[in-house]
Amino acid sequence: MKKLLFLLLFALSTSLLAQSEDEKAIKATIDQLFAGMRKTDSSMVKATLGETCFLKTVVKNKSGEIRLMDEKAAAFLKAVGTPHEGIYDERLLSYDIKIDGEMAIAWTPYEFWVSDQFSHCGVNVFTLMKTSQGWKIIGIVDTRRKAGCKG
Repeated sequence: MKKLLFLLLFALSTSLLAQSEDEKAIKATIDQLFAGMRKTDSSMVKATLGETCFLKTVVKNKSGEIRLMDEKAAAFLKAVGTPHEGIYDERLLSYDIKIDGEMAIAWTPYEFWVSDQFSHCGVNVFTLMKTSQGWKIIGIVDTRRKAGCKG
C-alpha cells in the first residue's frame, strides 16, 4: 500500500513539474510577443506565432451591436514592425494557463498603453500548440474597452 501511494505521489509530482515547465515556456512565448511589440520588432513577434495563427477581436460597435473582427497575422506584423508614434505597451495583469498535452490556453487581462498614454483594456485568450520549436501561438481572441479599466 505504501509503495502504491509513493508511486502515485511520484507520478503526480512529475506531472506537476512538467506542467510548471510548460507554463513557464508558455508565459515566455507570450512575453516575447509583447516585448517584440514594445521594440517594434516584427521578427521577434513572428517567432512566437504558428504558421496559420488567427487574430480576432470581440467588439461592440457604436450602435451596441457585438461584432467579431478578423485581423490577418501579416497585417498585425506589419503594424508592429512599421515605425509609429509612441511605444505599443500591452501590460498583462495576470496569467491563467490551462494545458492539455500539446495544447494550451492562456487568459490574460491587460491594459494597453501607447508610451505613457492609456488607450484601452480587455482580455486576451491565447491558444497555443507545443511544437518541436516550442510553444507557438496559434490563435488570439481579445476584447477591447475603455470603460471599467483601471488605467
